[in-house]
Amino acid sequence: MFTVSQTSRAWFIDRARQAREERLVQKERERAAVEIQAHVRSFLCRRRLQREIRREIDEFFKADDVESSKRSALCIFKIARKLLFLFRIKEDNERFEKLCRCILSSMDAENEPKVWYVSLALSKDLTLLWIKQIKHILWCCCEFLEQLKPEILQDSRLITLYLTMLVTFTDTSTWKILRGKGENLRPAMNHICANIMGHLNQHGFYPVLQMLLTRGLARPRPCLSKSTLTATFSLALRPVIAAQFSDSLLRPFLIHIMSVPALVTHLSTVTPERLTVLESHDMLRKFIAFLRNEDRCRDVCESLEGCHTLCLMGNLLQLGSLSPKVLEEETDGFVSLLTQMLCYCQKYVSQKKSNLTHWHPVLGWFSQSVDYGLNESMPLITKQLQFLWGVPLIRIFFSDILNKKLLENQEPAHAQPASPQNVLPVKNLLKRAFQKSASVRNILRPVGGKRVDSAEVQKVCNICVLYQTSLTTLTQIRLQILTGLTYLDDLLPKLWAFICELGPHGGLKLFSECLNNDTEESKQLLAMLTLFCDCSRHLVTILDDIEVYEEQISFKLEELVTISSFLNSFVFKMIWDGIVENAKGDTLELFHSVHGWLMVLYERDCRRRFAPEDHWLRKDLKPSVLFQELDKDRRRAQLILQYVPHVVPHKNRVLLFRNMVTKEKEKLGLVETSSASPHVTHITIRRSRMLEVRSPSQKGVLCETGGV
Repeated sequence: MFTVSQTSRAWFIDRARQAREERLVQKERERAAVEIQAHVRSFLCRRRLQREIRREIDEFFKADDVESSKRSALCIFKIARKLLFLFRIKEDNERFEKLCRCILSSMDAENEPKVWYVSLALSKDLTLLWIKQIKHILWCCCEFLEQLKPEILQDSRLITLYLTMLVTFTDTSTWKILRGKGENLRPAMNHICANIMGHLNQHGFYPVLQMLLTRGLARPRPCLSKSTLTATFSLALRPVIAAQFSDSLLRPFLIHIMSVPALVTHLSTVTPERLTVLESHDMLRKFIAFLRNEDRCRDVCESLEGCHTLCLMGNLLQLGSLSPKVLEEETDGFVSLLTQMLCYCQKYVSQKKSNLTHWHPVLGWFSQSVDYGLNESMPLITKQLQFLWGVPLIRIFFSDILNKKLLENQEPAHAQPASPQNVLPVKNLLKRAFQKSASVRNILRPVGGKRVDSAEVQKVCNICVLYQTSLTTLTQIRLQILTGLTYLDDLLPKLWAFICELGPHGGLKLFSECLNNDTEESKQLLAMLTLFCDCSRHLVTILDDIEVYEEQISFKLEELVTISSFLNSFVFKMIWDGIVENAKGDTLELFHSVHGWLMVLYERDCRRRFAPEDHWLRKDLKPSVLFQELDKDRRRAQLILQYVPHVVPHKNRVLLFRNMVTKEKEKLGLVETSSASPHVTHITIRRSRMLEVRSPSQKGVLCETGGV
């Protein structure tokens, strides 16, 4: 009995629980149905309301031109408010276009204050609402500009319309309401325009203009008309000018506008008056002042990445070519910012192809992502970069040394050819130039030479660093750079004269001791030497014998003797002191530059002598010492024979060769003892035959070939 009662109670409890759950589920279903129905009714109501509003808007814009021109600003404001309430870009693009045309038409009305759309800004009740509305409208214009393609005719007309809206309501110069007595309202209206422009900047105004300019200009044939390009660039300048060129706006202007491919080229071609505006505001000087700061320049470069950094460089270089007076006054800052940009790009330049590199037509293999959309603009960008090694900028940068007169024994000669006999008196010059020098700790003392820390020397060093960095960064146009740097006949000889004057007494020791110092000054001095060697090697390589020996272009033969003696000693010291063995980076590049220039001169002298007899020998290198070094397998002795064997007399090299052959035979077991009878095999070698490769056990076999 007790068991049956407990079972019945459990059954009733379970049934009650199930009934409760079913009632809860039913209530939840009813609540969900009510909520769904509410959402559906709300959706249908909104759609019905949107259709009614859009119908009302369409009726408003169906009026003829006479009626539309006399519509009051208040009516336009109300209809615009309704349109913005339900605005969708895809559905309402035509309505928004009509609204913009209606607003611009109201602004063009004559002597109709109530018609002017901007008159609502003077209403106490509507000022804030009007400002909010015009901000919304102008940003919608920006959103349309992001999507439109200027190469399409219909889109280009819409671009003109929306740019006109932006131009009209970000500046008060065209507002008729401010004429006459309304002039007193201009400060307040200018403040409203500044407020509107600030709103646009916060939402991404500059990226919109950048996209528009890039789409229209980064192509084989620009598709932006003069009016469109003028309006776009004017809009880009307005926030910067209004903010009095503050750093917060100069940065986005440089990143988004001045990095547009070949922008300055297109401006100078299509609308040169815009460049006049840049000059009137001294914009180049402001760009230099902003970018010469290392942190700011790095920030801009990292925002742009390598490809667009070159675009910015090209535009700045072309601006500099158009403003030579500014460059003369701001040479140090301009050189500094260009060097920083090139150094940033150089970090990502790779010598080899890999899965992490991309091909760039100027930088070569580049480890950053490459914007291939810029390929069509690359010829114009390269043309802009050529301003860096063009004659005008070179004359401005190297003005300190180009304006100096060479000493009598250093002036380039073009009339009298020199002979080896005429070269002998140069020994006094060599003695003075290379035997006197001071240690690095005494470099800064003004004892007869130029102080390394003087402003003149630092300026020339910085310029040389700039051009040397461009040679190692812009790898695909290296020959163009070298050709440009060697175009002026007097640059290299005057640079050499400048190098000879460095330090207390000038000469080799200053540069050789720089190799053992890791200071910034030492790196700059070695960069100057590297640039001089690269340029001189390029020049002499392309000159023929008449230009070198008779016309003596750029260098007199006496100067070539002096230079070759310097290079010979410098290369020997780098090898003998063990610097080359562990060299890498800039040091290795320096060695290859100096050695390459040395070998060009040596080969010239071998073909047609210009240096005195025994000029290339190192008298302080005793053959016995070299033989001992080779016996000990010292690396420096091997490098001497590999890179500068001419420093050893020929007869000693012959003895050395025979000694090496003998040792090689001993290793191979081919040397016969005196007790054994030598077995000699005579082989006849002819030009038309070649000795066949055979094992030592085989007899000599000759086979005919097509000629060797």
